[in-house]
Amino acid sequence: MAQQLLSRALVSASWLSAALKESQAGAALRVLDASFYYPAIRDGRKEYAEKHIPGALYFDIDECKDKSSPYEVMLPSEADFAKYVGKLGINNESHVVVYDADHLGMYYAPRAWWMFKVFGHHKVSVLDGGFRNWLSQGLQVTAEVPKVEPETYKAVLNSSRVKTYEDILRNMDSKEFQLVDSRSEGRFQGTEPEPGEGIYPGHIPGSSNLPFTSFLTEEGYEKSPDEIRNLFQLKGIDLNKPLTITCRRGVTACQLVMASYILGKEDTAVYDGSWFEWFHRAQPEHKISEWKNQ
Repeated sequence: MAQQLLSRALVSASWLSAALKESQAGAALRVLDASFYYPAIRDGRKEYAEKHIPGALYFDIDECKDKSSPYEVMLPSEADFAKYVGKLGINNESHVVVYDADHLGMYYAPRAWWMFKVFGHHKVSVLDGGFRNWLSQGLQVTAEVPKVEPETYKAVLNSSRVKTYEDILRNMDSKEFQLVDSRSEGRFQGTEPEPGEGIYPGHIPGSSNLPFTSFLTEEGYEKSPDEIRNLFQLKGIDLNKPLTITCRRGVTACQLVMASYILGKEDTAVYDGSWFEWFHRAQPEHKISEWKNQ
């Protein structure tokens, strides 16, 4: 198989195209389209049905979650994750490549990447530049949904990579880890509305802001390692110290996890409930926002 490019976390469109031809989308390589369904914004499943990378299956983040939780896209149990990905023909030795069709290049795919990583899967990558750049290079697409045989998968959660509400609450005093919010500056400060009803924007006390879009080029690719390192340094984030990322619902936070992973930091955690859970559980004085003053 062609040499993997870019980093352990990313593969290029040319690499994936060559790898698909060599493997014929066999069990050793599984491609997943993780484009999300969000009412009035996009229907990832419908877009997948219209066209996708040959051999790709649809990974529904809204289906592969803890459905008993009142919060938005919380991690499923080990058993539920194993059952879901096993049905996609994935075993523990499969090389999983995830992409999404967002116009930014990479939006939801890093969340799926992180889910595999946190459940102990080593061979998982994100398609650098996403489906947007696959199309721009004129590479093959199809509407055909591949048939795969279910596989046995064993998931083992690395709980140290997942922070809870209680962890974040304790950290306000203990300062055990740095907390960084990946949403836009306006949503972080509370000057732009937060999507959805019954929730206003703002941030957790003690957190700093580094928008996930900062890590993407205008073309939708991940920036270079040197540029990534500089972004963290400019915000005073020390990658030698514990780091946890938050956002609205634990999705774009994974972009920063992936960025730090590219630099060799493999222990960055995600506050899975993120601002949505914090907003609904925290005391008013623990929600910093200019929105309340408008």
